[in-house]
Amino acid sequence: MQNTFDIFEERGFFEQVTDRDLVRDLLESPTTCYIGFDPTAKSLHLGNLVPIMSLAHMQRAGHRPIAVVGGGTTLVGDPSGKTEMRPVMTREEIEKNADGIKEQLSRFIDFSDGKAIMVNNADWLVELNYIDFLRDIGRHFSVNRMLTAESYKARLKTGLNFIEFNYMLLQAYDFWYLFKHYDCRIQMGGNDQWGNILAGADLTRRLEGETIHGLTFPLITTSSGIKMGKTHKGAVWLDAELTSPYDYYQYWINQEDKDVARFLALYTFLPMDEIRRLGAIEGADIRQAKEALAYEATKLCHGQQEAEKAKTAAQQLFGGDSSQLSESVPSYALDAGELDHGTPAYILLEKTGLCGTRSEARRLISQGGGYINNRKIESFDRIIDLKDMVDDSILLRAGKKRYIKITIQ
Repeated sequence: MQNTFDIFEERGFFEQVTDRDLVRDLLESPTTCYIGFDPTAKSLHLGNLVPIMSLAHMQRAGHRPIAVVGGGTTLVGDPSGKTEMRPVMTREEIEKNADGIKEQLSRFIDFSDGKAIMVNNADWLVELNYIDFLRDIGRHFSVNRMLTAESYKARLKTGLNFIEFNYMLLQAYDFWYLFKHYDCRIQMGGNDQWGNILAGADLTRRLEGETIHGLTFPLITTSSGIKMGKTHKGAVWLDAELTSPYDYYQYWINQEDKDVARFLALYTFLPMDEIRRLGAIEGADIRQAKEALAYEATKLCHGQQEAEKAKTAAQQLFGGDSSQLSESVPSYALDAGELDHGTPAYILLEKTGLCGTRSEARRLISQGGGYINNRKIESFDRIIDLKDMVDDSILLRAGKKRYIKITIQ
């Protein structure tokens, strides 16, 4: 079986690693690795997907992943990548979010029969005795060295409070704890976690005399410099209630041509030979590669049935046959009275979420980008009413790619 180190390198996962040769040798045999996920929201988002995929690759190669839900560290708040302190959350909020994250991770990683482990660091962090922690753990940390970490340096300009300053100690303690209790020898994470990972490896060396390792992944952006998972609607979530499978599929199929091969390697399990074939496609045929990316990514996150529905809906909309729209097409239910009396097009575009504001909707229509039932809307105040219903629905479109089906409730 191919060494996971080589898989990561070939697919573009690597940013930094503590020791290339030692980590590669370690991955020749089954080992235990971990990644932490702080439950700051009820759902993980697309920015978490590279770490999740890395755990899935590790499991497929025979290693044991540990997914750490940061119920304890979230009580403190990670300053990494933030210009200001995160809002303080209650334990009840954190526990509710953690439940949703566990369900999402289970779609990518098999936790049955001990093949992977899911733990909550609140189980060991919350009960720590503060004075003992300072004496036993805090004494191994140099404040001068901590202040050189990028996550702290960036925050010193805007203000770093004491509770956040403790975050590195707690994450380092996690790594030591998982080594001690689960023989975990590799921590992985985004590149903004590099300083925290090194702190954990150093603490374990000091406490146990053992060498453990870390590796980080790049923070992914599109070719145009946009952070992965950001759209006009906000974040792309892994929870179907926050981002529908159709919208999730559309996010992937709308990626720039030059990003398709890179994203196929990172976000799917397709063989690299197939990815190279798809990546070599040019011109109008590149849509075949985009469809493969969208389908495979949606299948992993939402299952094959939802991926099939999203694919069918997209083919109906973009293939020109919208006479019988799939139930996966985003819809918006209106009261019958609103269409009975008629509603101006620009108000309907804003109300259904196709445009953020009414002025944006007016501008879209004036520039020729608003459509009703695949016909251009000629004026922003064009009245849309029951006469526009086709097969019990009205199809609105903003630009080339954003649709919504209006129904009567």
